[in-house]
Amino acid sequence: MATVAPTVADVRARGLAPLWIGAALVFLAGAVLIGVLVGPVDLGLGPILSSVGARLHVPGVTSSLSPTENAILWEIRMPRVVLAALVGGMLALSGATYQGVFRNPLADPYLLGVAAGAGLGATLAIAYLPEGLRGQQALPVAAFLGGACAVVLTYSVGRSAGLGRNAATLVLAGVTVASFFTALQTFVQQENSDTLQQVYTWILGSIPNSGWSDVLLILPYVALASVVILSHRRVVDVLSLGDEEAESLGVDVRRVRLVLVVAATVGTAAAVAFCGLIGFVGIIVPHAIRMLSGVGYRALLPLALIVGGGFLVLADVIARTALAPEEIPLGIVTAFFGAPFFALVLRTTRGGAG
Repeated sequence: MATVAPTVADVRARGLAPLWIGAALVFLAGAVLIGVLVGPVDLGLGPILSSVGARLHVPGVTSSLSPTENAILWEIRMPRVVLAALVGGMLALSGATYQGVFRNPLADPYLLGVAAGAGLGATLAIAYLPEGLRGQQALPVAAFLGGACAVVLTYSVGRSAGLGRNAATLVLAGVTVASFFTALQTFVQQENSDTLQQVYTWILGSIPNSGWSDVLLILPYVALASVVILSHRRVVDVLSLGDEEAESLGVDVRRVRLVLVVAATVGTAAAVAFCGLIGFVGIIVPHAIRMLSGVGYRALLPLALIVGGGFLVLADVIARTALAPEEIPLGIVTAFFGAPFFALVLRTTRGGAG
């Protein structure tokens, strides 16, 4: 017990330094500003700030934008930027949570079959629903239900195989379920080849231009998942030391792991349902924060939420401007940066293990 105490004390000491939280907020604010500034119509920084001031009812401030420019700012660009920030923050927070809960630095938000389940749900909706129901209303619901079913099945398989004593069992169950759901998705695609283009467009990921409706739909899931995870951030630090150490300190490892996994998965499923499969965010952001600051999970989790939002906003700017007027699928942009970063993380992890 004497050997555990200093380690836990050290974990508790690594709080959220004002410097890092300030830097993260500045990064997010800068990304949001770039996101609303960049587009085919040049709105200008001054007019945008005046419009924001007018919306906030700042005394003496009036918007210098025309009605059309105001509509572009508040009905097209701003909701897209906010949605990207919510999705990016949730994916990064989920990735950091999985890495702490499972003590696996390569874990990502799609660990438990969420991606495969959501992909199958979306594919079934596109292939079999009437054309009028395939749009932005039914597709997210089908994807969310598919992701949720995959996770429930993963947890059932893991529980039957002894989940309570071994976190790796849940990961293996996730791989098994993901493989099964992917096979089903491939079969459905093969039987409905006329919908392949629409399926692949969704799978590659994008931020929809549907205004504030999607923001309002996804916000409760992201808010609830974030609150649950951040309220347990000290416990994640203890879990990262190992199950035995956590149990010796009075942590109900099984219950806490279940709560954190459910919260992270619900948030991830919501993000995937609206924006498709956007990979690598949960790997890039937490590891970049660790490399720069060296903080523990108590600080890493809130930083991942903030920085992840800014990262995906900037990635979306690249996606919609690099080949303008065409858009690059957002999943391709994140993979472009994420694949080499993942290789670096893998090399570092192997080096540390050796």
